[in-house]
Amino acid sequence: APSLRRCVCLLLAAILDLACGYLTVNIEPLPPVVAGDAVTLKCNFKTDGRMREIVWYRVTDGGTIKQKIFTFDAMFSTNYSHMENYRKREDLVYQSTVRLPEVRISDNGPYECHVGIYDRATREKVVLASGNIFLNVMAPPTSIEVVAADTPAPFSRYQAQNFTLVCIVSGGKPAPMVYFKRDGEPIDAVPLSEPPAASSGPLQDSRPFRSLLHRDLDDTKMQKSLSLLDAENRGGRPYTERPSRGLTPDPNILLQPTTENIPETVVSREFPRWVHSAEPTYFLHHSRTPSSDGTVEVRALLTWTLNPQIDNEALFSCEVKHPALSMPMQAEVTLVAPKGPKIVMTPSRARVGDTVRILVHGFQNEVFPEPMFTWTRVGSRLLDGSAEFDGKELVLERVPAELNGSMYRCTAQNPLGSTDTHTRLIVFENPNIPRGTEDSNGSIGPTGTRLTLVLALTVILELT
Repeated sequence: APSLRRCVCLLLAAILDLACGYLTVNIEPLPPVVAGDAVTLKCNFKTDGRMREIVWYRVTDGGTIKQKIFTFDAMFSTNYSHMENYRKREDLVYQSTVRLPEVRISDNGPYECHVGIYDRATREKVVLASGNIFLNVMAPPTSIEVVAADTPAPFSRYQAQNFTLVCIVSGGKPAPMVYFKRDGEPIDAVPLSEPPAASSGPLQDSRPFRSLLHRDLDDTKMQKSLSLLDAENRGGRPYTERPSRGLTPDPNILLQPTTENIPETVVSREFPRWVHSAEPTYFLHHSRTPSSDGTVEVRALLTWTLNPQIDNEALFSCEVKHPALSMPMQAEVTLVAPKGPKIVMTPSRARVGDTVRILVHGFQNEVFPEPMFTWTRVGSRLLDGSAEFDGKELVLERVPAELNGSMYRCTAQNPLGSTDTHTRLIVFENPNIPRGTEDSNGSIGPTGTRLTLVLALTVILELT
């Protein structure tokens, strides 16, 4: 009895298969593709029935929405194979293709191919089958840059401070792998789950240090550093101390016929005893931020305790590996302390009452990270009464004659070092402003204006 029932089931299945027809559908798998390439989706199906339709869908919103991108309807097309005998069983293999000429990131996602054939028993019914595929579209990063965090920042001469380089990589899908190199050598960094706080002290690690003296310091640097330390021990004044008050000009000096720029540039290179001649421990933190276009922005933060004695003029590179790139993508920066600021004063021949602008117009070298600038007047306060001014440009409005011969100091500094540059202001007489017509602040007062008008009227009367 059981064997008889099995035979009956097989017979019924064969009859149903004969009536309904045979249909299998599958889509050829594709590896990840790169944005901009041409992609062809191939849907293969095998059947012994008469084809009714082929429909391609693009699935969005997690499968809730299906967008029809291609339709083939056999009722309205003659571009299909006819069978000589409808009742004759014959397996036919079909292939439907959809070509995307320039695939975009927005084309990423699942696709479905739906095929329908007529029921063998009646042409009023359609047998359906489908296949699906996920199109993975990759995109290489479009930009990479390395910046310094928390800048501009001052030079810390007597206390160790953390320094962070940030590598920003945008436009990649999937997220790229980002790593750092120093002087062409990969950096073995300790991973951090959270970025270190800006105010935190020097980071610590239990791994042994390796000396860098043989690689980054020559005898000249060592002798210079030791001589500076010896000068500090002997009580010598550091090079960036303020000049003595003897340099301050007497406000009653006579007006000079020329301007004067004093190139007194001195770079601060003294290093205290907290500086260690050993390789620092690097800490690395990664963060990923998805963008609305499907790409990912990656930020890699490399943090270590800065050593100006060794890190100055060190080359750091950020490199990126991505499956859509044939070779690594990179950006480089060289840590350099400021040296030799170039001071430009306008107007070049300042007269009483003019607005004078003193600007730092570049350096003798490429400086990184961005320096901060502080202006002071040697031996006195600035024209507005403040002790110092922060900014790249110092503006002195309506300069009085009392500023003639005054000296100004510009201190440019970044975490690698600092430098001071001095310039002297020479103020010439203004023939349009008679002497003794300035107020206590050096501004031209109403009395001077009236006196100028009286003199002008006198000249007119004498001419008439």
